[in-house]
Amino acid sequence: MKKLLFVSLSILLILVISACNSTSKHNDNAGEELPEFVEVELTISPETGQVNEPISIEAKITQGDENVEDADKVTFEIWRSKDEKHEKIDVTHAEDGIYRLEKSFQQEGTYYIISHVTARDMHNMPKKEFIIGTASEPEDPKDMKDSMEMEGH
Repeated sequence: MKKLLFVSLSILLILVISACNSTSKHNDNAGEELPEFVEVELTISPETGQVNEPISIEAKITQGDENVEDADKVTFEIWRSKDEKHEKIDVTHAEDGIYRLEKSFQQEGTYYIISHVTARDMHNMPKKEFIIGTASEPEDPKDMKDSMEMEGH
């Protein structure tokens, strides 16, 4: 009977100690908050441009209420609809968390841009469509998804 009581108390003690360790580990992480996601607001001005006239492309990068002026890398990937050639342009910080590119286009049509933003150990890739002159046939969204998966995005 004493053996059974000793084994039962030992098991109970082990359970209590395990519960205490589990609680203290959980409480150790309670003070750590996950960082806010890096947000990217991609704007094109004007959204319908003209051939050989510059347009302004901006990526406004924020984390919470803070402007991100120290992004590791900001690249604008630009291409005309249904064109396999994509131009990638690295962009640097202009002011107040804004990364800007002024660019003109020699051909009318529907264009796309993806801003590849790497900042504070996070990556964000917003995409926008814009038109130069007269719109051309847009890309099929299903084809876009398949090509992004093939590129590993």
